[in-house]
Amino acid sequence: MVDAQTLSIMFAGVSIGLAAIYYMMTLRNQSKTRQTQLFMQIYDRYMDKEFQALEAEILNQWIWEDFDDFFSKYGAAADPEAYGKHSQIGVFYEAIGVLVYRDMLDVRLVDDLMSWSILNFWDKLGPIMVEARERFNVPQNYEWIEYLYNRIKKIVEEQHPELKT
Repeated sequence: MVDAQTLSIMFAGVSIGLAAIYYMMTLRNQSKTRQTQLFMQIYDRYMDKEFQALEAEILNQWIWEDFDDFFSKYGAAADPEAYGKHSQIGVFYEAIGVLVYRDMLDVRLVDDLMSWSILNFWDKLGPIMVEARERFNVPQNYEWIEYLYNRIKKIVEEQHPELKT
């Protein structure tokens, strides 16, 4: 037969266990909410008219033959305004890459709403940035965009195998 003291100890144990489970679920929900809020702040900037215009200009109007041609047209010394444009877009994607790498932002959110832009930006500017790493001895130059690009590209290829090249 179970006495009142044993029942109260069992009840307390079960209550503590349930409270711990509830607390863990609440923390998980808060983390998702914070990630969503962070992403929406990033997405607001991404959808800004100025940002979209800069990116469209770079992707659709800038033309170069090779690394030297790029820097003679769009480098910091040749055209500080153009340099600021591609740096602004690049640093934005770089920050997203860091947040994804640090698990502060779900890569699936980024993929769902920004994959096209990230893939196109790196496809166009990636070779320039990789060569800049070597020429200027800056191995970390846009490493997080490349990381993000590779993560997004893998997701896109898994979701759309017909697009594999």
